[in-house]
Amino acid sequence: MATGYGELLRVKHVTRLLVGTLVGRLPNGTAALAVVLFVRAEGGGFTLAGLLAAAYGVATAVGQPLLGRLVDVHGQPRVMLPAAVVSGLSMILFALVGTEPAPVAWAAVVVAGLATPPLEGGLRALWPSVIRHGDGVHRAYALDAVAQEVMFAGGPLVVMLLVAAWSESAALLVVNVVGILGALSVVVSAPSRQWRGAPREAHWLGALRSRGLLALLACFFFVGTALGAIAVANVAYADEHGDGLIATWLTSGLGVGALIGGLAYGAVRWAGPPEPRLRLLAVALAAGYAPLVLVPDGVALMTGLSVLSGLFLAPMLACAFVVIDRHAPVGTVTEAFSWLVTTFGVGAAAGTAVAGPVIERGDAASGFAVPAAAGCAALLVLLATARVLAVPGGRTAPGGETQNDRNAALEPGFRSGHQA
Repeated sequence: MATGYGELLRVKHVTRLLVGTLVGRLPNGTAALAVVLFVRAEGGGFTLAGLLAAAYGVATAVGQPLLGRLVDVHGQPRVMLPAAVVSGLSMILFALVGTEPAPVAWAAVVVAGLATPPLEGGLRALWPSVIRHGDGVHRAYALDAVAQEVMFAGGPLVVMLLVAAWSESAALLVVNVVGILGALSVVVSAPSRQWRGAPREAHWLGALRSRGLLALLACFFFVGTALGAIAVANVAYADEHGDGLIATWLTSGLGVGALIGGLAYGAVRWAGPPEPRLRLLAVALAAGYAPLVLVPDGVALMTGLSVLSGLFLAPMLACAFVVIDRHAPVGTVTEAFSWLVTTFGVGAAAGTAVAGPVIERGDAASGFAVPAAAGCAALLVLLATARVLAVPGGRTAPGGETQNDRNAALEPGFRSGHQA
């Protein structure tokens, strides 16, 4: 396993792109916590803090696919760097002015969300041109999915350390300056500067005209719902056991499970098309969520169940990235990946909204029933759309290799996209 990943990281540009993207995404990955901490430090209540954090999240969900579409048309540097600067400066303005005057604060947060650069989608669009062979691309997708878990686990820790060392406003400032530098590192790299989206059909739906992509987005809406519900249910479980730190252990357990699963998945050379494999991973993911409803009293056992619940998350994401690459209409790959980010985030927000009232009417076990149900719903979507997903939008080579993979192997300066 280590040898395969070592070879991948030694490929030119891979480490730079991966690290730069993670650093560039730091403002987005930590925004919810950083905004809440800052608003509370400014004397604002939890309601205001939650609303501002939610406004940022909604604005990001709206902006990602729109900016992704612009990237496909105009290239990465011309869109991502200005977006990163606007987003970072807007959040820095928020850190400087605070919550008053309110219109300025709200405008700064919303603009920061809307302008968040689609670095995730951009990175996944770059992998075929950088790696140039199918197995390496699949492993890069797996490493990408694992890196997300590192971001969500380590990002909040970075914020807390900055708050402890300086202040809440300093945390916002530092994180967003660092984020701009991360985005800059990506967009000035040779792969980012040379990448161009394939000529695309003018269509107002863009990537969403692919039925296969719509099926995948519906599935991952429910996966996001499950994760949002788990976050709330973990807190309820911790409250029932009288120790708020338990929620941290449970959340970390899920991340550790995803880390292990993602690394193991990327180390395997998978044969055949990815769509059937995605359904099997959905079965495993749903099965992993079900035991959480047992809510054992032993924290160690519950943490173990959390690890189990995360074990197939990163593999399912990595497999989904390959499926998206196969189903995105020609010239829309960045937009398609960005839609996944948006759908996942909206699903997580829905899961949070649903789990709260469920727990208030029941208990932590009721809260954990929500991700169990959401996992089953994600699986049912894939089963119901199996025939749609069986026909990729692009021509594929044997073994599930995408047209991008073959183009990358044949033409160094290829244009990303599929044959219609």
